[in-house]
Amino acid sequence: MKRIARLGSGFIGRFYADSLHGQRSKDKIVSIYARKEENAKKFAADYGCEHWTTDMEEAIARPDVDIVCISLPNYVHEAAVMLCCKHKKAVMTTKPLGRNGEEALRMLRAVEEAGIFNGYLEDLVYTPKFIKAYESVKNGALGRILWAKSRETHPGPHSDWFWNIELAGGGCILDLGCHCVEIGRIFIGKDIKPIEVMCWADTQVKPIEAEDHAIGLIKYENGAIGQFEVSWTFRGGLDLRDEVMGTEGTIWMNNFLRTGLEMFTTGKGADYVAEKAESNTGWLFPVGDEINDLGYNHMFTDMFNSLEKGVEPRETFYDGYVVNAVLDAAYKSAKSKLWEPVKLEVWRGQEGLTKPSTLVDYDADNYLIKEEMTHYGAKKVILKNKKTGAISEKILE
Repeated sequence: MKRIARLGSGFIGRFYADSLHGQRSKDKIVSIYARKEENAKKFAADYGCEHWTTDMEEAIARPDVDIVCISLPNYVHEAAVMLCCKHKKAVMTTKPLGRNGEEALRMLRAVEEAGIFNGYLEDLVYTPKFIKAYESVKNGALGRILWAKSRETHPGPHSDWFWNIELAGGGCILDLGCHCVEIGRIFIGKDIKPIEVMCWADTQVKPIEAEDHAIGLIKYENGAIGQFEVSWTFRGGLDLRDEVMGTEGTIWMNNFLRTGLEMFTTGKGADYVAEKAESNTGWLFPVGDEINDLGYNHMFTDMFNSLEKGVEPRETFYDGYVVNAVLDAAYKSAKSKLWEPVKLEVWRGQEGLTKPSTLVDYDADNYLIKEEMTHYGAKKVILKNKKTGAISEKILE
């Protein structure tokens, strides 16, 4: 059993609490911190929490707390993490780790110097579909990964601070792109260095200073490409889709907007349907088990099992730092309209990789471009001559 101090009683905090109490059925929230007294009291009552407070350090410092779970606004993450370091408390925090790479690096260095367990709560790399897809990629079903694309779009976040560029640190790139970047990193390989980013971003709809729509490309040292599409202007609900393509195959995933469960209702008796659903009438697409389908259950199981075994979880503050560094380059590119380098003061992966050769031997004289079966039953190969470079085709018997 792990005893948890929860920091934050809002939208994501309640998702977390449902999973924390439900997945392993033995972990317990023993302290809740919220900035408003009424919110702390309500959360404590709803989740049977014996202690509530509006003093963050009081919640963290309690002797009965084994681990601190942070789901606070972005601008409070660093202060909360530093208090965990001060009191030598294991910590896990929601995404993004920081508002920028510098903030994330300070937190990474602090937890490592304090010698405390640190987990990065990136739920979308723990969804059942992602876990299954990654196992196939890891086992080589797709061959060498060439391209990983991730999309997250919806009508916008729930709380006021998200819309304030100073408090949040950015707009939809930081809020949603952090998911997409980490999804791509894992498919391509966490030890493969992201080297530069090209990004378009704009404020198309919302009366805010931050961007509400963006598209970016991330170039990796081995020649692979990551792509993200993010928006706070998408109408129709929460759209989570991933694609990964390799030399031997492709995976497509639709995590949320089309779930395999469809329902029509006039709205009579209808209430909550799914996160960021815009309507409760007409044709709807409910989610069978929202907490599980969004990855929270697998995520917290990994965190607590790793803590008990004394090993790192799959996602640590280091991963959060790399993601922040990539997003810093995206913001810079959106302004410069140029490819911008990813600046990583700390890199723990491979170095000096080059793009693999595209040349595949067919025979002594030719490289293979493509092999196919035609609709009329003939097997055909497209070849490139090794000496002359001439392209030819050959029908096989």
